[in-house]
Amino acid sequence: MNYWLNLYKKLHRWPGLILSFILLYFGITGIVMNHRELFAGIDIQRKYMPEVYSYKNWNNAALKGNLIISNDSIIVYGNIGIWVTDSTFKNYRPLHVGFPQGSDYRKVFDIHRTPNGDLYAASLFGLYAYDTVQKVWKKFDLSPDMPRFVAVESIGDSVFALNRSYLFKGKSEGCYTRFERIEINAPVGYQNDVGMFETMWQIHSGEIFGLPGQLFVDFLGLITIFLSTTGIIYFFFPGWIKRRKNRNKTAKKLVSVNKWSLKWHNKTGAWFFAFLVILFFTGMFLRPPLLITIANTRVTPLKFSHLDQPNPWYDKLRDLHYDPDRQVFLLSTSEGMFYMNKKNYQPQFMNIQPPVSVMGINTFEPYRDGAYLIGSFSGLFLWHPSFPEIINYPLGTVYKEQTGSRPIGDFKVSGFIKDTQGNEYMVDYDQGILPLYHQKSFPKMPQNILGECGISLWNFSLEVHTGRIFQNILGIFYILLVPLSGMAGIVVVISGYLLWRKKYKTKNKNRIANA
Repeated sequence: MNYWLNLYKKLHRWPGLILSFILLYFGITGIVMNHRELFAGIDIQRKYMPEVYSYKNWNNAALKGNLIISNDSIIVYGNIGIWVTDSTFKNYRPLHVGFPQGSDYRKVFDIHRTPNGDLYAASLFGLYAYDTVQKVWKKFDLSPDMPRFVAVESIGDSVFALNRSYLFKGKSEGCYTRFERIEINAPVGYQNDVGMFETMWQIHSGEIFGLPGQLFVDFLGLITIFLSTTGIIYFFFPGWIKRRKNRNKTAKKLVSVNKWSLKWHNKTGAWFFAFLVILFFTGMFLRPPLLITIANTRVTPLKFSHLDQPNPWYDKLRDLHYDPDRQVFLLSTSEGMFYMNKKNYQPQFMNIQPPVSVMGINTFEPYRDGAYLIGSFSGLFLWHPSFPEIINYPLGTVYKEQTGSRPIGDFKVSGFIKDTQGNEYMVDYDQGILPLYHQKSFPKMPQNILGECGISLWNFSLEVHTGRIFQNILGIFYILLVPLSGMAGIVVVISGYLLWRKKYKTKNKNRIANA
């Protein structure tokens, strides 16, 4: 009996003390991450962040792409929002009037100009069209349950917009366009399954049961903060109080605070320990190295959950391009690349697949002769749907698929820029804009952009929650912070519950014996 009590105490006390400080920021940042749109208007200036988060040479996905309007009018877009520059890429003026304040609201994935001159923007929180009379972007009220739009295309006077779950079609009339929502048909051989990673993610966030599930996980976040705080109080206060309890009234009040915190620390931990174990366990698998073990695993969606969707493409669509030569849509998804007819929207899996990182496609640009440039964190590749050879575009070598390799390639491609003279630039997430084939260097970021673009509170919370913000201190070992914290959290919670049960049973036995 004493052996087990001592073991539970050791497993709970010392690991719990160290873990409490880590769980405090896990709890706070987790709540922020669960409600991205709620906090989207709050930014943090990058000068207060570690150096790696500062914009240098257009890094950190500052630019995703550009749209040439005329020889001396070019729109650039990305994490910095929407800006207009000239052919030299040196002078910039903002073009995001109509977007709410906050870098998350201005995160743009695509800008498209239709043949009649209408401008559309696909952003993190919706689809916009530019009102040329009022000089302002206006948002369409289309998809509140899936606001993230990723691509816009047009065929004649028809405009197509893609969010992560549906295709929208309308006649191009700028901000007066009326869209109909189209649910893309299931592909041939479709099986209703989902990725294990997605399942773990949605359980961890609570999204698997919609808003009620998210609010319950928020509550677990508050429970985590409470248990961490009361655990710290109980660890440090008893000795301090014992030395001062006969000296002043404040110490006597602290005795009451300590007793109250211990009582509710035990009760709260006992009531919610099973949910906390699930929370910590699922979190462990959302970051490397444990993520690798589930990355390719498929499971049946949990019945009646948020993942059990009738739409076969729910949260799977990533990009769209219309191929005028083949007269089909090329559809990039989390399941691979498909083509589909513009009439029946029946996707067909393409035999030749371009390399795309599990983190998703970032560049999908027409090249020439029916080929495309495909960019992701796997690199930048020249892909032709009809030819088996795929070219590593920056290196000029034939791509050879490697199994079991790391999820990132030679370059972490986050965008692609082409100027009016045909010069091409690859945008690397870490290195910024890199000229391809020894072309002239790209101009530096101007001060008016640097001064305006911060990092969203959500992104800051993500960096803290995943441990990436500690990379300068821990080096590559920062990737172990999440799995080790999850394992330690499970041990602390279970040992605390078992310790409480042992004491609770002993207390009840003594009470019965003395009755």
